[in-house]
Amino acid sequence: MPVLVDQAVAAVYTGHPASTIRGWALQGRISRYGQGRGRVRYDLLELHSKWEDDDGVQHPGDTPEMPAERRGRLPVAA
Repeated sequence: MPVLVDQAVAAVYTGHPASTIRGWALQGRISRYGQGRGRVRYDLLELHSKWEDDDGVQHPGDTPEMPAERRGRLPVAA
């Protein structure tokens, strides 16, 4: 079951800007639920959290993998 959050929470959790979260959803790296301004939610379980090293420096979470096939696109004819 997905844990749905808005883009602001996803951005804080990952350490990446909200525009990056939206870009990952457009690329098919993460799932997007809902549509319209302020109504889109992302699954927190698909995101990698930011982390802190031994010196106290925070690092953004890893970028999610690209899917094997892009969702919502027709294959390009050769």
